[in-house]
Amino acid sequence: MGFPLDQALIDAAVALANHRYPQGEAVVAALRTASGKVLTSVSAEARVDAACLCAETGAICEAHKINEAVVASVCLYRQSAADPLQVLPACGICQERLAFWGLDVEVAVPDTRPGHFWQSRTLRELRPFYWDEPGS
Repeated sequence: MGFPLDQALIDAAVALANHRYPQGEAVVAALRTASGKVLTSVSAEARVDAACLCAETGAICEAHKINEAVVASVCLYRQSAADPLQVLPACGICQERLAFWGLDVEVAVPDTRPGHFWQSRTLRELRPFYWDEPGS
């Protein structure tokens, strides 16, 4: 393991997408805990949109269950098996869920530079005026 958010964490999410969703749409996540464990999960669809769960949710719940802090998170999406995987930045709800472990949690965001797929940002960078941080 190099950094909390590294290519190995991205690769874990890619492997899950290819295994769980060899055909069609895929929304998957991989999180790394402070001890180096990689937890993966998938989105949960429901007939009512408000009941759907983001891909990170299962792994976040697993981290709480095993009492380990999350230090990095990546979410990947593709519309069909013919489409490339894309990095989805954590939505506002997942940013709030991840902020439980502090604003230094790293999350993957898309990188538009040629030849690059992702880059790392902390929650603090994504949310410079976080509501629960004094002085922000």
